[in-house]
Amino acid sequence: MLSLLIALIGIANTLALSIYERTPELGLLRAVGMTRGQLRSMVRAEALVISMFGALEGLVLGALFGWAIVAAMRSSGVTQLVFPVAQMLVIAVVAALAGLLAAIAPSRRAARLNILQAVTTE
Repeated sequence: MLSLLIALIGIANTLALSIYERTPELGLLRAVGMTRGQLRSMVRAEALVISMFGALEGLVLGALFGWAIVAAMRSSGVTQLVFPVAQMLVIAVVAALAGLLAAIAPSRRAARLNILQAVTTE
């Protein structure tokens, strides 16, 4: 749970920084017709991509380290490498949900930007 909380904070921080840095771009998107809902959806999609890349990287590295440990301990009698596919899928789904949860506050902030102030921000 602690690692999940840290991941949520990291994703939310990344999104908040992204929104701050892209304020003029977001204002321009709103000025040319993007609705608040579409902007929120865009930020949520970015959060989903970030969290899924993180989960995929963690699962691949975990599998590689598991393979390396089995290979290193072959002389000790460890000969089978088993991947808990169901558990890995659950982890991927939880990561996706965590990313969407972390995107709630940053997406609301992005949707509430004043269009004129956002476009003129440097």
